Amino acid sequence: MAKTYGEWLKEAREAKGWSQTQLADKAFMSRSMITAIETGRRYPSEDDAKALDLALGTGDVLTTFRPGQTAGQVADWFEKAREFEQQATIIREFGLSYVPGMLQTEAYATAVIDAGYPREGEAERHKGVVTRLECARLLDDPVTPEVWALLDESVIRRPMGGYATMAEQLDHVVTLAESGRIRVNVLPFTAAAYPLLDGLVTLMWFEDQPPIAYAEGIRMGKIHDSPAMVAEIQGAYDLALSEALPLKPSIALIRAQAKEYKEHG
Repeated sequence: MAKTYGEWLKEAREAKGWSQTQLADKAFMSRSMITAIETGRRYPSEDDAKALDLALGTGDVLTTFRPGQTAGQVADWFEKAREFEQQATIIREFGLSYVPGMLQTEAYATAVIDAGYPREGEAERHKGVVTRLECARLLDDPVTPEVWALLDESVIRRPMGGYATMAEQLDHVVTLAESGRIRVNVLPFTAAAYPLLDGLVTLMWFEDQPPIAYAEGIRMGKIHDSPAMVAEIQGAYDLALSEALPLKPSIALIRAQAKEYKEHG
């Protein structure tokens, strides 16, 4: 049976007689990241793969065969954000119009991509769906990253892909929330205006580097790593969260909307 990327990395490390901590020190990474890569819970960024190749003396093997590469599959501005997402220990998502990518079902992801303009060809659409489903693999680990999802009520009210697709999507969010894997809060239409109405926001924290923020609008996205700007966006997120429904009422609202979709479907 072919070895996975993580198994290959583990064998290369053990061939050197190194512990995960020793490899982490030599590659300037955290031990938890090495563990996550070896167990298949994370993909290394391109820079991390290069650092591993250099530390292990494996040429460019780990870089060339790095899984989860997204070139040509997602917008250029999101590729680096996805690499950071793979390394984050805490992720706070805000969805203004859509369910965040890592929480999307296949049918919902397909509907979101199909809503884009200009419409893409079948191969490109398939790659886009696969990329979004790869994001969801982060939730295979029962603990890390810790994920919060703050959703505007419009996210659950707009029947993206039709009633059946939305019912399945909302049931999926409820399942994740009730299991404790994510925390979800809904910003109801009755809430006061809040400072995240400009678009999508993702906040990320890491074990061994400063936090960052990623903001996205129409045909544009930007990673913010300036401490002042990150703090400002974190503050905006906190203010918006203060206007949201608590966890249990949010789950109840999402479940009720899923039920309504099923009844109309």
